[in-house]
Amino acid sequence: MKRRDVIALLGGVAAAWPLAAVGQERVRRIGVLSGLPENDPAMKARLQAFRSGLDGRGWTEGRNIQLDIRYAPAGAGVQDRARELVALQPDLIFANSTPMARAVQRETQTIPIVFVAVSDPIGSGFVTSLARPGGNLTGLLLIEDTIAGKWMGLLKEIDPRLERVLLLANPKTTPFDYFARAATTAAASLRIEFTAKPVREARDIQIEMESVSSNPGAGMILPPDTTIIAQRELIVRLAAQHRMPVISALRDYVSAGGLMSYGTDREAEFRQAADYVDRIFKGESPADLPVQAPTKYQFAINLKTAKSIGLTVPPTLLARADEVIE
Repeated sequence: MKRRDVIALLGGVAAAWPLAAVGQERVRRIGVLSGLPENDPAMKARLQAFRSGLDGRGWTEGRNIQLDIRYAPAGAGVQDRARELVALQPDLIFANSTPMARAVQRETQTIPIVFVAVSDPIGSGFVTSLARPGGNLTGLLLIEDTIAGKWMGLLKEIDPRLERVLLLANPKTTPFDYFARAATTAAASLRIEFTAKPVREARDIQIEMESVSSNPGAGMILPPDTTIIAQRELIVRLAAQHRMPVISALRDYVSAGGLMSYGTDREAEFRQAADYVDRIFKGESPADLPVQAPTKYQFAINLKTAKSIGLTVPPTLLARADEVIE
């Protein structure tokens, strides 16, 4: 090869080096901890919304981000899954629900954590205040406790005979006292007898529902809880069997055949969480990113279910519904 050809070749290689360096974008790792199983349709839709939100902000799987996902349905093995994620040393961990965020918090005080589906981040010890979290966690508030009054009011409106209400939730997978206190206050103003019962598995749910259904005028409220939503088909079946009006915080319950739901749009929340991931990756600290409160609630009614348990939905209630399933 002639000398001028060698020089030209080397010059071409050298010129290509900056271009290659530019093309080698750093891949950020995001650990994801889910409280629902991998094959749950709701979880699939929410993760897709999270990916869509990331992609809209320039973070695409296979190009500049990698998602490492671990599942701990209803909290099973959650600490082990959290430990696995932290061992991978991701750039950020995305935690879905209170028990998922708590498990990850126990494993790291340095890796940024963005949470969703957390109702009481201050009471759970995740942040010192909503405006200034102060640590390595921040995210989106699921619902505020005052929603308990709304649940009670909607139940009373669809069934004026309502005299007593049962709240079911697993203290290990939701801030049980947070909702029980608010519901107690709401029940007193509506002159409804209220009971909150902790449950941990399907048998507990069946026992409590059968107990309250033995009395006329009974209804039930279901706060956001991975244990409860994992047993939604059982609850739908028992509610139909006992002709009991039930309202849930989660739209998934109505999709499964439940009567009503009133709560936040979970897919929108997952999509919105991508904004905090983006801001942290661009240099902001979770300590300074305020926990965001929900701005929109969705109300869904299943008319077929109402009819099957002998209820006529008032036109005023139908008019306020965001979604009516017929």
